[in-house]
Amino acid sequence: MKKLSMEELERLSIEEFKEVKKSPIVLVLDNIRSLNNVGSAFRTGDAFRVEKIYLCGITGTPPHRDIQKTALGATESVEWEYFSNTTEALEKLKTEGYINCALEQVDRSVMLQNFKPDTAKKYALIFGNEVFGVEEEVLKACDHVLEIPQLGTKHSLNISVTLGIAVWDLMVKMEQF
Repeated sequence: MKKLSMEELERLSIEEFKEVKKSPIVLVLDNIRSLNNVGSAFRTGDAFRVEKIYLCGITGTPPHRDIQKTALGATESVEWEYFSNTTEALEKLKTEGYINCALEQVDRSVMLQNFKPDTAKKYALIFGNEVFGVEEEVLKACDHVLEIPQLGTKHSLNISVTLGIAVWDLMVKMEQF
């Protein structure tokens, strides 16, 4: 066993990335305060070829050195758009045919492992503030609320971890690999 070189990994250039077909997934960051979490979202978005990232409310936008620190250049490959209001972003996505799915703990959430996406549809995954989660008015604009089951004493995962788990799960279920 040996570690693969960059050439052996056959990664796309930024120009090639922009031209290839993307996954039917967009990410929506609802008032994310940590620029490192924003950078992680870009890096994960690049890894899974998401269509776009919507940065909403207080969420920081590129260019910023703290975003770049974790994005490692992914702000150059992944398209993004800023909205001052998250519900406006979700309304736009709804008109474009996306199914809006928040990741949050609510009384009628669907456990992630039980969620069955329609492989013919496009999905927007919404992630909330590190302290307050997804805003109530944003939850009301969602078609589904998904929850990652947890067994420990803490009530939540870091947004970058949640984002990675949720995108990976959806990609596998939608047979994107």
